[in-house]
Amino acid sequence: MNKKAVALLSGGLDSTLAVKVLLDQGIEVTALNFLSPFCRCNSKTGCRLESRKVAEKLGIELKVTGLGKDYLEIVKSPPHGYGKNMNPCIDCRILMLKKAKEYMEESGASFLITGEVLGQRPMSQHKQAMRLIEREAGIEGLILRPLSAKLLEPTTMEKLGLIDRQKLLDISGRSRKPQMQLAIDYGLKDYPCPAGGCLLTDPGFAKRLKDHLKYSDELSFNDVELLKIGRHFRPSNSTKIIVGRNKEENDRLLQLVRGEDVIFKVADYVGPLVISRGRVNGEIIPLAAGITVRYSDAPAEIPITVSYQRGEEKYSIEETAIEDSQLEVLRI
Repeated sequence: MNKKAVALLSGGLDSTLAVKVLLDQGIEVTALNFLSPFCRCNSKTGCRLESRKVAEKLGIELKVTGLGKDYLEIVKSPPHGYGKNMNPCIDCRILMLKKAKEYMEESGASFLITGEVLGQRPMSQHKQAMRLIEREAGIEGLILRPLSAKLLEPTTMEKLGLIDRQKLLDISGRSRKPQMQLAIDYGLKDYPCPAGGCLLTDPGFAKRLKDHLKYSDELSFNDVELLKIGRHFRPSNSTKIIVGRNKEENDRLLQLVRGEDVIFKVADYVGPLVISRGRVNGEIIPLAAGITVRYSDAPAEIPITVSYQRGEEKYSIEETAIEDSQLEVLRI
């Protein structure tokens, strides 16, 4: 073994601190950042840019890679189940660490580093889950968690003297105070994601995802991006209606439109972009038009012209705003 490691660097505080602890021991660190469509980093610039900023500050090389469609398959049906919402934390960690091991071997490193803290995440960061993840990822003894290392069994690197165990830490639990104090001690400022997070743990997003998987066997990256924005309504098993909440979401919806989607807009008033995805019949068109009028600046009591199109085909319909009581029945 050598004193070269690959660190899983999210751009958040914990992974940043884990790398800093090892750099202080003279370990050569290369960072690996996994792009997840479910990242909800606090920064508007996104997790990818934040990991690059951290790597530059620490003076380490960074590789950014996507998790791919195999990740979406895990989200659809995780072998080890979900957490409180739709978070397949154990299977997600196994996938990431398998890919990290491949990169470790390609880069000539000897072990992996993560910013995991014992007891911080209820599903995947307790000792039994950690051992399971290590075993199934094929990295037993080759993963170092510097922030909680003194509370865990010594790794191969510690046993061989490559790492000084006494200079590792014994942080545990969900409080962020020890990490924030450590950041002060290291002079680290402006860290963008002190707690990071995953949309799959968010109850609102999880509800939308459950609805999607209930009525569809497919889950694409386009589907995931659509689930992140707008107001969502379910008028039938085979149809969903999404309403943009502002100009930014209207623009994003337009980017996500697929060939079979129908786009709705109020003709003569300020209003949202609305799309209908799935099977469209004689009932869906007036319903979607009524929803479009409801969220526009048009008068609610009189018929309003709504234009709609699928592909290059354009039409219009006159419809009054849907009543709120009817709308709430359809809301996801």
